[in-house]
Amino acid sequence: MKTLTVDLGARSYPIYIGRQLLANPDLLLPHIHGHQVMVVTNETIAPLYLNKVQQHLGNLEHKSVILPDGEQYKTLDTVNQIFDSLLTNRFNRNATLIALGGGVIGDITGFAAAAYQRGIHFIQIPTTLLAQVDSSVGGKTGVNHKLGKNMIGAFHQPDCVIADTDTLNTLDDRQLSAGIAEVIKYGLISDPEFLTWLESKIPDLLSRDPETLAYAIETSCMNKASVVAADERESGQRALLNLGHTFGHAIETGIGYGNWLHGEAVAVGMYMAANLSERLHWISRDDVLRIEKILKLASLPVFPPEEMDNDKFLNLMAVDKKVVNKRLRLVLLKELGKAIVTEDFERSVLETMLSEIKREPLKDQCA
Repeated sequence: MKTLTVDLGARSYPIYIGRQLLANPDLLLPHIHGHQVMVVTNETIAPLYLNKVQQHLGNLEHKSVILPDGEQYKTLDTVNQIFDSLLTNRFNRNATLIALGGGVIGDITGFAAAAYQRGIHFIQIPTTLLAQVDSSVGGKTGVNHKLGKNMIGAFHQPDCVIADTDTLNTLDDRQLSAGIAEVIKYGLISDPEFLTWLESKIPDLLSRDPETLAYAIETSCMNKASVVAADERESGQRALLNLGHTFGHAIETGIGYGNWLHGEAVAVGMYMAANLSERLHWISRDDVLRIEKILKLASLPVFPPEEMDNDKFLNLMAVDKKVVNKRLRLVLLKELGKAIVTEDFERSVLETMLSEIKREPLKDQCA
């Protein structure tokens, strides 16, 4: 087992990474506050892992909430199901929520924890690669709105993150590839050596080699933990973690939540950001082709869907959280391994890129 720390002073917390961690109550129990615990999971994960978590809760008063599975359920209505259960069972402000599932469950549960009685404790137990390397770490919580993804939320840090890599054995191939997109992101924004390592290790990740997965998760979490420690509330450096997300969120919102996985949309967004960076003469065509190759090797799409025309992209990107004074800011690449947040580009260059980039259905890109 590897243990990393997200260094936030008095609110620091550990990330545990390894195999068979759900079988170890000594990891979970020290981070539970009070005597009331509610496990929030979904219909896919509950039959696989809910009992494994509940068996460690012993004499604690514990309940569970089983939500529907999918990005389309990341809504305020779904959060209300958690509030209903907390209030019905008279949970107090010393209670602990446990998020057992992927990124959607983690975001919803964290938001419920941030809001219930103005803030209660919660623990992340991510069961997808994307959640283990990205969304479970850093305290971003929230839900989607029909006009924009993750536009309603709060910063609320967990008390710990338990990333049991054995849970990835029950992850379907498409979800695994979606998680690899976020792993590749870390190489592109700040870790060129990791990117080089990934180029030869994608097949091992896809075959779920335990050692390769563990190293990829550990390195990704180390990268994210250092950024979060330096900029918890995204006033500057942390925005670099959003490489590809402005384009990707527009895709998810524009075609309907749940039609593409988050990691798939981010993969396309990173490729689009690379294309724009090339047009600004910051990276070379060879760099763009290198990014395209590694994304395709990971069975990820690189072209936006046919439904996303220029106007749809621009209108949805206009409500991105990085927009300041109505000026769109994007995370772009100065070089591979060096990202910046910038508004220093002509809108005409962006519009030309949107007009010229190829569009294809997801099924044609991930066959």
